[in-house]
Amino acid sequence: MMKFRFRRQGADPQREKLKQELFAFHKTVEHGFPNQPSALAFDPELRIMAIGTRSGAVKIYGAPGVEFTGLHRDAATVTQMHFLPGQGRLLTLLDDSSLHLWEVVHHNGCAHLEEALHHQPPSRPGFDGASGLPSLARITVVLLVAAGDLAALGTEGGSVFFLDVPTLTLLEGQTLGPDEVLRSVPDDYRCGKALGPVESLQGHLRDPTKILIGYSRGLLVIWNRAARCADRIFLGNQLESVCWERSGRTLVSSHSDGSYAVWATDAGDSPTTQPTVATTPYGPFPCKAISKILWRNCASGEHFIVFSGGMPRASYGDRHCVSVLQAETLVTLDFTSRVIDFFTVHSTRPEDEFDEPQALAVLLEEELVVLDLQTPGWPAVPAPYLAPLHSSAITCSAHVANVPAKLWARIVSAGEQQNPQPASGASSWPITGGRNLAQEPTQRGLLLTGHEDGTVRFWDASGVALRPLYKLSTAGLFQTDCEHADSLAQAAEDDWPPFRKVGCFDPYSDDPRLGVQKVALCKYTAQMVVAGTAGQVLVLELSDEPSDQAVGVASVDLLQDREGFTWKGHERLSPRTGPLPWPAGFQPRALVQCLPPAAVTAVTLHAEWGLVAFGTSHGFGLFDYLRRSPVLARCTLHPNDSLAMEGPLSRVKSLKKSLRQSFRRIRKSRVSGKKRSTAASSKVGQAAGRPGGATGGKAGLPSLVPLKLQEANAQLAEQAGPHDVEVTPVQRRIEPRSADDSLSGVVRCLYFADTFLRDAAHHGPTMWAGTNSGSVFAYALEVPAAAANSDRRPERAVEAVLGKEVQLMHRAPVVAVAVLDGRGRPLPEPYEASRDLAQAPDMQGGHAVLIASEEQFKVFTLPKVSAKTKFKLTAHEGCRVRKVALATFASVACEDYAETCLACLTNLGDVHVFSVPGLRPQVHYACIRKEDISGIASCVFTRHGQGFYLISPSEFERFSLSARNITEPLCSLDISWPRDAMRASYRPQESPKLSQANGTPGVVLGPQSRSGSPDPTRSEGTDTPELPEATLSPTSVDSATSADTTLDTTGDVTVEDVKDFLGSSEESEKNLRNLSEDEARACPILIG
Repeated sequence: MMKFRFRRQGADPQREKLKQELFAFHKTVEHGFPNQPSALAFDPELRIMAIGTRSGAVKIYGAPGVEFTGLHRDAATVTQMHFLPGQGRLLTLLDDSSLHLWEVVHHNGCAHLEEALHHQPPSRPGFDGASGLPSLARITVVLLVAAGDLAALGTEGGSVFFLDVPTLTLLEGQTLGPDEVLRSVPDDYRCGKALGPVESLQGHLRDPTKILIGYSRGLLVIWNRAARCADRIFLGNQLESVCWERSGRTLVSSHSDGSYAVWATDAGDSPTTQPTVATTPYGPFPCKAISKILWRNCASGEHFIVFSGGMPRASYGDRHCVSVLQAETLVTLDFTSRVIDFFTVHSTRPEDEFDEPQALAVLLEEELVVLDLQTPGWPAVPAPYLAPLHSSAITCSAHVANVPAKLWARIVSAGEQQNPQPASGASSWPITGGRNLAQEPTQRGLLLTGHEDGTVRFWDASGVALRPLYKLSTAGLFQTDCEHADSLAQAAEDDWPPFRKVGCFDPYSDDPRLGVQKVALCKYTAQMVVAGTAGQVLVLELSDEPSDQAVGVASVDLLQDREGFTWKGHERLSPRTGPLPWPAGFQPRALVQCLPPAAVTAVTLHAEWGLVAFGTSHGFGLFDYLRRSPVLARCTLHPNDSLAMEGPLSRVKSLKKSLRQSFRRIRKSRVSGKKRSTAASSKVGQAAGRPGGATGGKAGLPSLVPLKLQEANAQLAEQAGPHDVEVTPVQRRIEPRSADDSLSGVVRCLYFADTFLRDAAHHGPTMWAGTNSGSVFAYALEVPAAAANSDRRPERAVEAVLGKEVQLMHRAPVVAVAVLDGRGRPLPEPYEASRDLAQAPDMQGGHAVLIASEEQFKVFTLPKVSAKTKFKLTAHEGCRVRKVALATFASVACEDYAETCLACLTNLGDVHVFSVPGLRPQVHYACIRKEDISGIASCVFTRHGQGFYLISPSEFERFSLSARNITEPLCSLDISWPRDAMRASYRPQESPKLSQANGTPGVVLGPQSRSGSPDPTRSEGTDTPELPEATLSPTSVDSATSADTTLDTTGDVTVEDVKDFLGSSEESEKNLRNLSEDEARACPILIG
């Protein structure tokens, strides 16, 4: 029987207020190493460091937890950065020759980064003739002089301009042109040639009126600004870099032929043609250019010379090296990525006579390396942040919340044994500026990342700084070719140059089959499961002592001898035999090999029962790791699912096939939709034209019912009016998926629960498995109790019996399964209830199971498995589910109030939150760009309403859905302003503070339009107001570092993701067409 479905307009104001106290969306901090760095700066007074990127981002780092982030309005490359010492101000130069002045401003006790001024110098003569400003060619180098109030700008044309930094205005009458310099040069040196671009500008530490200018052709000039004349002139070769020694009596220059020269400034006549020392450190064969050189003196007389490049072209021209020379000691630091820049941490006070360098910081394209120069051997200093997450490509990730203190200490101890520190106390992180004002985290959070080389890295994700704790490697369990390759590499190495491998970035994997696909950790028993690309499932346990032990291997055939299937993919990994040495940390206890050796797609661990479940594209299995015996193997392949047997090496062919099938389904649905609409219209026409009365009899009666219903609905609509009722939104029509779709047997999720499956009176262990074809298998488990104080299972084996099997109507892939207790709360984790670590579940009321598919969420009662409530996300929103998690949201108004909700990420990058078990929509936010397939695939939710996703191969963006649980930088800097009046008089009109493009609060994009637009407020409901168009940067949709960034392999990128991306426009047109057709038919009838 049809019924009218009306809904009152408006929402409950109390519920809306509660939503604001529970939910709020913030992008809080970016963890990891900045993507594509391009510039480096260091403030020796404040001890802070700045990194600029190719996308225009500026990131300032101090002590752990002290971070500031800004973004230029134009997505241009940051080429140079210079701190105004001690002032918390930063001058940046972009590749379009624009200059920008940034300030660290304090507000309400916390500091944030703002762009105060920007200047775009004229670049063509005559363009700005009316303004009277001189025209600049491209700026090549910037030098801050006179305590940062004045800047010298070297250009490509050979001129040097001077800029007033507080106002960013060019000073007229002080420009130094190349013609003025050439008057001091001998006639035979001129030869009608230009001096070339300005390659280097250096200031005198004690005399700010003197500037050392280095030209590309090789001319070095010490220019006296006060007297406007050249004090000294040096004639050298093609110039790359210059460094002025602290006292000013010596300068060192590096050249394009791989040599460097030392010049004395206080001896001989001017011009000087012969340096005091000239050497090619890696000669005599042709060498590459030395791009940068530093000279640092010491009281002992053994000075430091640090330079990059200069390697022999023929043999080591492809190496990325920085050389450190002190007296007779030379070390060639060999890195795996390109050198961007470097600096030394040394004394800069004018009263000090020597530099006495303490540390060397080298910024590379993929990591930051810091060396302790005061400890013998110059060891590397472990970084408390900025660790390269992508030292090997990230393939999966997981978050563990509320880690017990004992387990945390054991993991930290194992990590310290992996990287023992030298006994000297000088080996400390040198970048210590600022104060972290954030409170100590109330709970410890672990972020686990699986990598392509078979490693799992443990990160401290409790605060702003993502600190590395421990690294687990699984490669040692298998036989690979890496040992042979290492021996060959060592044999090929010569004693000269004295290479020393530094850094941990290693993008190359010895065997792609080692890649980690899934990880699961039990925080109460310190046991974990690591599953890989070749079907290997490894059960490990944390041990505080090294050991030698053999690992038992068990094989599970998921095909169950099914005929007609032949595996065409890669071979399984060969495990090593016999006892193997294992360091302290997680040590393997059992190895399960899935057959065929396909990549593991799902895994779960129940340490209290001693069981691990795993699934691949062929089926799922259950393994008892206490008795080292398989319990269950179930094949989920469809008879037509031959694609699952091809393996990852045939992905190109598989992608073409799946796309072809997708287009066929679209065409089929269009044709069937047209047929349905034409058939319906013809039937309505025939019914309307059919006469009633005695000739029609009973056959004519049904034709009158729709007409009467239409009349009744029309009258109701007229009486109610448009302001009193609101029609339930029209749902999109969803086409059922074919049963023989490719990869329909892929196991998407696995879940253990103690619930009612057989009857309503007895509960017990169960296992749930969801597949790509919309099937859910529920098994009842018989788990014998273990003996007291024993980890061994009794002789009786675990038994599994199929209890229920659910087939979803539209055959949408099952993303997650969760059981809810009698109160509608998710069941606690293993050992939480038995050890009184969480509230015991309600086992008196009826349980329910929540099944989340890609298209809808549905709650079924247990044990009858009858539908209770559902929400059709795809039908209502036109999107598909990619990630789901049950999270607890605590109220900011009441400490004791919290709600458990379902967080969902869609293929469009939106995050939705639903109540549990009612499945009522609460809020939704735009989180990730829909084009960022890898970012969506890599998203991980936490139990307390936060999340992580990759915005680049090396960075996680952290976001929060909770109004209370927010992890964001709260810090301050002790800065001094020598010219407050000048700063205040030239300060532009303040722009309203926005959320930066990467979502980091407390950061302003820069000077916006002077229209005085109001502050955009954050949305707490389901609608997100758009920011004024004038205040948005070109990359404001997502992070500064994620603009035009694509990842190679990150997370579980499926064929469905690619279908969504390629067919998004066509699918949206289809949905709009269907929606308009449905509205045209449904609006006059008003029947649901």
